[in-house]
Formats: sequence, structure tokens, C-alpha cells
Amino acid sequence: MTSSHPAPGAVFLYDGDCGFCTRCAQFLRRRVRPPVQIVAWQAVDLTPLGVTAAECAEAVQYVSGERVSAGPAAIADLLRTVVGRRGLVWRLLGWVLARRAVVALAWPAYRWVARHRHRFPGGTAACELPRPVR
Repeated sequence: MTSSHPAPGAVFLYDGDCGFCTRCAQFLRRRVRPPVQIVAWQAVDLTPLGVTAAECAEAVQYVSGERVSAGPAAIADLLRTVVGRRGLVWRLLGWVLARRAVVALAWPAYRWVARHRHRFPGGTAACELPRPVR
């Protein structure tokens, strides 16, 4: 298994307006400790990163050089950057999540969590995504 080292300036973007997302980002910073900047997308200039606000509102984004991934694939990319012995479990989890079949199965779960994130610990009414027009 190889680790996916981030390009200089690699960044993981999350929704800083969402309490649940912010708590998840704090967990990543404190417990997982990837060598990647984890930042709310609302706090950065997205243009040089090659992503839009709409894409960031839809799912977390991982940007490393020219590579951009979203949702579960972004989480997999982030986890595969963790270094050291402690990072072995996180890299393994990222490697498994990155498998095509696994990430395909993870997308529906990711979307469900995104739709219901206001109900999770740390979530608030501000976390609730707008309902699509029917």
C-alpha cells in the first residue's frame, strides 16, 4: 500500500457554516492529523483552487495540485496522506474507501448524512441544506 502524499498547498475544504462539519474537521485536525490544510471553504479564495462555491456546498473537496476530488473520494484522498505508524490505520481506511466499488457505495451514504447533518451532534438548523424545488 502506498500513501498519497499531498502536493505543497494541498487543502481539504469543508462547510464552515455547519456545526457538524466543523466538528468533523476538528476531529480530523486533532486525531487524524493529516499533513494537509483543513479549512472552511468560505474562508479561502476558491478560484486558484479550481473549485466553485456550488461544488463546495455540495460536498467536501480535496485539492492537491491539479487533482480535485469530492465527497467520499476526497475523504479517501485526505486519509491516504496521513504519515507515520499511527497513520497506518487511517491510510488503510483511505485506501479501502478509494476503491471504485466502495466509493460508489459510499456516495449514497454521504448524501444521506449531508441531507441530515443538522440532526447529528454539533449540527444546528444552519446546517440544514435547502430542500430542492419540486
